[in-house]
Amino acid sequence: MIDWLQEDAPPYFPNTKLAQEEPNGLLAAGGLLSPAWLVTAYRQGIFPWYDDESPILWWSPAPRMILKVEDFHIGRSLRKLMRKSSYKISCNLAFEEVIFQCAQPRGDDEGTWITEEMEQAYIRLNANGISHSVECWDESGSLVGGLYGILINRVFYGESMFSRASNASKLAFAYFAQYLFQSGVKMIDCQMHSDHMAQFGAAEVEREEFELELENALASYIKITPPTFIN
Repeated sequence: MIDWLQEDAPPYFPNTKLAQEEPNGLLAAGGLLSPAWLVTAYRQGIFPWYDDESPILWWSPAPRMILKVEDFHIGRSLRKLMRKSSYKISCNLAFEEVIFQCAQPRGDDEGTWITEEMEQAYIRLNANGISHSVECWDESGSLVGGLYGILINRVFYGESMFSRASNASKLAFAYFAQYLFQSGVKMIDCQMHSDHMAQFGAAEVEREEFELELENALASYIKITPPTFIN
């Protein structure tokens, strides 16, 4: 059994050690997607993930994939592409379009975990300067890739990305991660294992290490305001 979170109560989550092993990381259900609930969740390494047929479900999986500042690297071929590419990388110019594109079904998968309720919740966070989008534009001014996530103190929590052209989301992430780490971010939470993130140095760690890294990165306040363009 998992805890049911009351909507009329202050944001509160069970100890993450109570998360289920199967399905991996399921911790609680219910609550709200208000900024207060979401920020409280992310500060504890918890995130929402559900579909239209389910109540709000909260997760804290283990192991956890993270990218630490000291492990971040950009491969030689990608650095070469960054020098030659004509794509422009921006921040927060098209948040609603980025999350809409991330919510679209991919391949043979007809479903999506980014519900309309989720979209609106992260749009509210963006209006409050907590969630951010990164856009990749081609020479014609078309949006060809991007990503979005949550930025709290020295932690960026990556949520989703999309690509409509070769290497578009990879370039967006490379530029943004480079900017974040140069600005004082210590860790990017990648949530689940991804070969895409492993190329940048991300690795899986157990719950105890993840939560220690998270606590340390959140301990010192820093205000980071991404510029309109980062390349």
